[in-house]
Amino acid sequence: MIIRECREDDLVTLERHLPSGRTRIHEARFHRQQQGSSTFLTAWIDDVPVGHGEIRWGGCAAVEVRERFPGCPELNGLAVWPPERQSSGIGTAVIGAAESIAVRRGNRHLGLGVDDHNVRAAALYLRLGYEETGCRYLDRYHYVDDQGVRHDVADPCRFLIKPLGDSRDGVVEHGLE
Repeated sequence: MIIRECREDDLVTLERHLPSGRTRIHEARFHRQQQGSSTFLTAWIDDVPVGHGEIRWGGCAAVEVRERFPGCPELNGLAVWPPERQSSGIGTAVIGAAESIAVRRGNRHLGLGVDDHNVRAAALYLRLGYEETGCRYLDRYHYVDDQGVRHDVADPCRFLIKPLGDSRDGVVEHGLE
């Protein structure tokens, strides 16, 4: 498995294997990366994308999280696809890569939100050293369905944070190219 920053020529392949439909979220993430506000990581096996995650350097979009944890970057949009590949180490590898990049950029913490209904993801994050903060918020986003109708969503979430050591504290690379 290779984990690397998304490249412009990856977008067509990402849409083919991990379709985002009319919302075009891969393009939006890549655009934020080009602007320097995020790093969009993609995981590949045999030239096929199998997962992704975006480090948002400005922190979580939810104001209540940013106010409580200023300067804490957020790992957002972590996904593994197809579902049969979940629980095979891909998500863990993307998280590890994100942590390594955050440390290299001088960050001492990395946060992420987890939907109240995503018990498997929460268990993974806690096992990897993310800690409960008691900070709850609504993750607000939208998607556009195949008929072009916009749907606004507000999922109840909680914010977790992991203290990161520096590279001398044992954080290692996780398959970064």
